[in-house]
Amino acid sequence: MIAARTEPGHTWWGRAWLDALEQRAKLDPNRLPRGQDYARTGAVGDLVLAPGEARARVQGRRSQPYETRIRVRQFTEQEWDRVLDSVSAQLGRAAALLDGELPPEVADDVTAAGLDLLPGPGEVGPRCNCPDDADPCKHAAAVCYQVAGALDADPFALLLLRGRTRGEVLSGLRTRRRGGARQIAPPGEPTSSSTTAGAGEAAGDKGVDARAVFAAVPRSGPVPVPTLPPNRPGHAAPLPVDPPASRRGLREDLLALASDAAARAWELAVGLSSDGGLGLDANADLARRAERALGKPAFTVLAGRCGMDGRELACMGLAWRYGGPEGLDVLRAPWDPATDASDVVDLMKAAQVALRDVTGTSTRVTGNWVSAGRAQLRLGHDLLWYPYARPAGDWEPAGPPQPDPARAAEML
Repeated sequence: MIAARTEPGHTWWGRAWLDALEQRAKLDPNRLPRGQDYARTGAVGDLVLAPGEARARVQGRRSQPYETRIRVRQFTEQEWDRVLDSVSAQLGRAAALLDGELPPEVADDVTAAGLDLLPGPGEVGPRCNCPDDADPCKHAAAVCYQVAGALDADPFALLLLRGRTRGEVLSGLRTRRRGGARQIAPPGEPTSSSTTAGAGEAAGDKGVDARAVFAAVPRSGPVPVPTLPPNRPGHAAPLPVDPPASRRGLREDLLALASDAAARAWELAVGLSSDGGLGLDANADLARRAERALGKPAFTVLAGRCGMDGRELACMGLAWRYGGPEGLDVLRAPWDPATDASDVVDLMKAAQVALRDVTGTSTRVTGNWVSAGRAQLRLGHDLLWYPYARPAGDWEPAGPPQPDPARAAEML
């Protein structure tokens, strides 16, 4: 027997989300259902949820999918303090949350704090790059329905849209239930409570200092020395079972994701990254993955998975390799230094001289770009010069940034 397709909004939270959009947030009730067919037929790509927004690519009538975002107002730090104070005062609700459940009554607790967990008027902003000026267009409406499906699967996604991850919310509740994080004192000395999150600090479980714990507990022998990380990332473990044969490429995708996670963990362990890239948006993370796949068979697979032209994706990977987030910004976001300070204008003139000396041809300036023939220098907001070349077709990154335009020009 084939199970019937489950429509988005079949749980309390999913249905409450759709009702809020139609009745409270005042999105067009005639337009919103138009996206339902798009959601049903698989026109919506992977849904990405982040603090304050949900985004996805939606395939319409054009060959290229539309970029669609649903923005939701985030609670401020002070508002989150009120929410967590209200929820933690309800023992049953706090216990359910800490146990991984989000009961509907939590919405009442948020209301008691003078706020609404579900979006109200002016708190939802559908955005789409399609030519339809409706609010929402059918592509944005389809993403709204996908969000309802995400809330069916995990109601904590609504807390994320309001600005806090599940871990941050639970950590704030634990801190309040304990009355503040405890400081470990040496034997014989009293312990004291730190300032609670509700007293002005951001909610979070700060934990305890490991050295203080070892000093407080009688032991024999020296404090153990942590094992140093390896010289390179580890390999992904083999899959315990093979994926279904009907899902072609799934095994390779899972192994690629596992290898990527191992590489991120290694970067955290050796101090090459502060967060393992978890704070990157979708475009930056795609550029990071493209950089690692350059020159490998995995690159072609990645380009196919994200539906991008291989050359465009390669440029993103090179921009990330040479300059990280700033390099990607230089690739995709031109700006006009003429509106900036006079010293920035002087930098542009110095770049013209440097590029003319290297190429022997006249230069032209377009925004933050200085071009001469097939060579180009781009000024970043970090006031570094990024060399670009045009071997064929469009411009592509050609090397790491330099503070001196003459050194950057010598790379071309």
